[in-house]
Amino acid sequence: MVNSPRQDDNLLPSSKDSQSQLQRQQANPRSTSSESIKAVAIYEVVKGVGSLIGVGALWWWHTNLDHWLTMAATSWQQRFGQFLAPQVESAVHIAQEASKNWAVFLLLIVGYAVLRFVEAYGLWQDRTWAYWFGVLGYVIFIPIEVYYLIVSPFDWFKLGILILNLLIVFVVYRNMKRKGLI
Repeated sequence: MVNSPRQDDNLLPSSKDSQSQLQRQQANPRSTSSESIKAVAIYEVVKGVGSLIGVGALWWWHTNLDHWLTMAATSWQQRFGQFLAPQVESAVHIAQEASKNWAVFLLLIVGYAVLRFVEAYGLWQDRTWAYWFGVLGYVIFIPIEVYYLIVSPFDWFKLGILILNLLIVFVVYRNMKRKGLI
C-alpha cells in the first residue's frame, strides 16, 4: 500500500508521549512532506531553473557562442582568477560542443529541467515514486564523483558536490525509512 498510513498512525496517544509531540500531531496530522524534503525539492527547482537559463543562453547566442564563451571565460578569469577554473573550462568545452548540435542540446537540457521539476513536485507532494526517483538519481552519480575526485587533482568544488549529494541521499533515505517505504 503506497503512501498509506502505518497501523500505528491511528493509535490513541499514551501517557508516554510528550505534550509537544501530541500538539504537533494534532496541529498537522497528515503533513505533506518534511522540511528537509522540501529543501531537496527547492534544490531540484533551482537546478531546473538553472538548466532553463542555460537553454535561453544557448538559444540566444548559438550563432556566436564561441565569441561569447571566450569573453565570459576571460572575464571570469580576470575577476576570480583560478577560482572554479576547471569548472569554467569544462562548461566552455561543453557549450562549444553544444553549439555544433545546439538543437539536440536544447532538447536534452529541457528534458533534464522537466525531470528536475517533476521530481521537485513529487517530493513536495510527498509521492513515493519521487523518493525512489530522487535517491536512485543521486546514488548512481556518487561512484562517478568519487572516481573523479580520486583520479583528478583535488578540487573543493567536486568535494562539495559529493558531500551535497551524499547529504541529499541521506535525507531522502531517512524520510523513506520514516515513512516505511524501505
